Amino acid sequence: MRILAVADVESQSLYEYYRPGKLSGFDLIIGCGDLKEEYLEFLVTMADCPLVYVHGNHDENHKKVPMGCICIDDDLVVINGLRIVGLGGSFKYREGEYMYTERQMKQRIQRLSFKLWRRNGCDILVTHAPARHLNDLETIPHRGFECFNRFLLKYRPRLFVHGHVHRNYNHDIPQKTVFNGTLVVNAFDYAIIEV
Repeated sequence: MRILAVADVESQSLYEYYRPGKLSGFDLIIGCGDLKEEYLEFLVTMADCPLVYVHGNHDENHKKVPMGCICIDDDLVVINGLRIVGLGGSFKYREGEYMYTERQMKQRIQRLSFKLWRRNGCDILVTHAPARHLNDLETIPHRGFECFNRFLLKYRPRLFVHGHVHRNYNHDIPQKTVFNGTLVVNAFDYAIIEV
């Protein structure tokens, strides 16, 4: 399965400099937050494949579900046979709709426990924020969640895709890494993933 993951910025390569066929050949698009509805609608239309997404910390004014897209925040969905869990938002550094404390994020995961048990885990975890000490930064706005680390250890998904930490913040932030057998992808701008 060929996956396009996007986050944080509308990629000029995919959007402004689009040429016919550039988005063909994908089986799934994953949006990891802080993206305009129009951009997601463009991607799902041109790629002609399912698009799932979560909200980012700057998505407070993005209430409308983009046409043709599936919001998976606080849910487990099955797309093309893959069990996908979505947990948008970032570590709380100010008041905001998609900002969470560690405890609040842990509670969101607990509310998904029955669905995870019923589906025997998940294949892909989609978030906006990273896991703690895994592509995150020490500043509170870009801190990752410790409960994501526990999620990865417990459910061992094949893929963990996040955004939020722009890779141009620091040249040491990798696009892809592995944690306990899970491929971890920072989807800032865009990333192409083969599963």
